[in-house]
Amino acid sequence: MQKKLIECVPNISEGRDLNIINEIAKQVETVEGVKLLDVDPGKATNRTVITFVGEPEQVIQAAFLLIKKAKELIDMQHHKGEHPRFGATDVCPLVPISNITMEETAEYARKLGKKVGEELHIPVYFYENAATEEKRRNLANVRAGEYEALPEKLQNPEWKPDFGPDTFDEEVAKSGAVAISARDFLIAYNINLNTTSTRRANAIAFDIREAGRIKRMGNPLTGKKVLDENGNPVRIPGKFKGVKGIGWYIEEYGIAQVSYNITDIKAAPVHLVFDESVKAADKRGIRVTGSEIIGLVPKKVLLDAADYFLKKQQRSLGISEKEKIKIAVKSLGLDDLKPFNPKEKIIEYLLEDNNSNKLIDLRLSDFADLTASEAPAPGGGSIAAYSGTLGVALATMVANLSAHKRGWDDKWEFYSDWAVKGEKYKQQLLLLVDEDTNAFNKIMSAFQLPKKTEEDKKSRAEAIEKATLYATEVPLKVMQTAYDSLEVMEAMARDGLPASISDVAVGTLAARTAVYGAFYNVKINASSLKNKDKANELRNKAKDILEKTIQREKDILNIIDSKM
Repeated sequence: MQKKLIECVPNISEGRDLNIINEIAKQVETVEGVKLLDVDPGKATNRTVITFVGEPEQVIQAAFLLIKKAKELIDMQHHKGEHPRFGATDVCPLVPISNITMEETAEYARKLGKKVGEELHIPVYFYENAATEEKRRNLANVRAGEYEALPEKLQNPEWKPDFGPDTFDEEVAKSGAVAISARDFLIAYNINLNTTSTRRANAIAFDIREAGRIKRMGNPLTGKKVLDENGNPVRIPGKFKGVKGIGWYIEEYGIAQVSYNITDIKAAPVHLVFDESVKAADKRGIRVTGSEIIGLVPKKVLLDAADYFLKKQQRSLGISEKEKIKIAVKSLGLDDLKPFNPKEKIIEYLLEDNNSNKLIDLRLSDFADLTASEAPAPGGGSIAAYSGTLGVALATMVANLSAHKRGWDDKWEFYSDWAVKGEKYKQQLLLLVDEDTNAFNKIMSAFQLPKKTEEDKKSRAEAIEKATLYATEVPLKVMQTAYDSLEVMEAMARDGLPASISDVAVGTLAARTAVYGAFYNVKINASSLKNKDKANELRNKAKDILEKTIQREKDILNIIDSKM
């Protein structure tokens, strides 16, 4: 199961004393599973932005510890700075990164706020997607009057904190309040232009950004401003909501850029902002040479961009994640000004354990050598899973080749859909290569548990049974996934590129090998289970999948033989 990831970006009201900043930031690293990504202090604002990522429960634990330490070390009674603020930890937004909805993230924000208010005696206000009423959605409203207005604000029934004290006592005078939210990821994104004109860069920004440009009578540049009934300038909105933008000149690169802050990546995906900027630049005789992402970006942003550009080219979407990232980087020109390293820019990649020693990261020769060695794992289960991986990879290759065949342009989406399915099965089976070995290692660990006392023996026996059950369920999952993947082989046998029909045959045989191999792993592991009813249930499921596989393999090979 894929992990749920959220980002937390607390802003603390200290940007000058590095000892205090580091002491607060290091609280994050005390929570296992949370990764501190960035600490960005600002002297003029006297404010530091801290960024960390992890699974939700761990992240809110780390945020709580950070807020607690900030309360201890920062005294708001003496704070001065250029940025609006009303607390030692001024804001603490949670941002959904992957496999989690905004609604779920908002619940975690409220859970954090409740804990902070009740245990740390800090007034807590929820804003944006965690807000409890409409007027509190806007942070500017919540923080209006800043720290200096807190004594009066806390007494106002309309601005009673969502959690925590509503009196300005000595403790609150020191800590101030904190605003906690769930919000969308903010992407700082710049478009590179082959011009030095800030004015023309601004014109492009006005076309794109939500605020657009001021409406004028006659000449759109110099005409008199059109005012509404209240005397405020009427604006012509830009292409996208959730986008702020301005043009500027970057002396370091000697070019003008359009600088965007994208606050709603659903309403304004990076690839669409890029494409519309290209159109706006082209109208003015300007060429977009590339773009740059400042800071970090969720993987999905680049994968969505890759899919967008692949569709425009009528190319198959069923390719590997690595290839999609390459396409996104080249299509957006993210390496125009300097190299773009996905391992350093994509949040999910920064969280990867580079010391995990996964089997699937080994070279083919090293994998074979390890399998042939005296080490008991990887064994037949992992090899079965890898056989299934190669089988569906071959069928996916045929789908991709078919999608790009001359004369079949009208059918590219049909083949792309099958390639996407194949890629999904491939990824599932790749994960099972390592999972089968992990399951075996769990059994070995269980057997190594102490057995001195009766309680030890009982715990050890339970651990062995649990590990053995898991080691039986993993190859059963290999069987089911490899069997399901045969739908791709069957589709390509019927409709795929005729010249690649032999590849479909090999893929089918590899999938069948995966099912057969995993079947014997289910049998041998199930025989060690103490729960015989469960063992029989798993064996019967395995037998059913095997029988269906044998029949489906015959059907697919008959199709192939009829075409050769």
